[in-house]
Amino acid sequence: MKSIAITAIHVGLFLVGLPLTSFAYDCFDSAAAYQGISANVLRAIAIKENSRCDATISRNTNGSVDVGCMQINSIHFKELSAHGVLPNDLLDQCKNIYVGAWHYKKMIRKYGNTWYAVGAYHSETPGLRDAYAAGVYKIMLRYKL
Repeated sequence: MKSIAITAIHVGLFLVGLPLTSFAYDCFDSAAAYQGISANVLRAIAIKENSRCDATISRNTNGSVDVGCMQINSIHFKELSAHGVLPNDLLDQCKNIYVGAWHYKKMIRKYGNTWYAVGAYHSETPGLRDAYAAGVYKIMLRYKL
């Protein structure tokens, strides 16, 4: 199994026409290539999660938190720390994108390269999963990803 592999790549390139600031285009491409996943799906997930792709921390009603561009949930903190990734590391945009790619790849391993895997990035509960996948699909159509 591949490790998460965090890099310090950040050239500051921007995706033209997307409503994101400092989108770290190079990090999406490199994280997706490392995990063998679609960079465009990863971008669409990021837009769905945090359209600013910033270090936002969101508090959930269940007491968990979502961190950064890819809104990595705190339920993953223990597993991430075993890979040497600490919660504060997720405030770094590029590291957060790499972790998001790692999480999406885990869902692909479980569900195959399907819309179920895309939806499971957010939730494995069928109704929530399917609604999320539909939202990501709409983003891909809107931005021609």
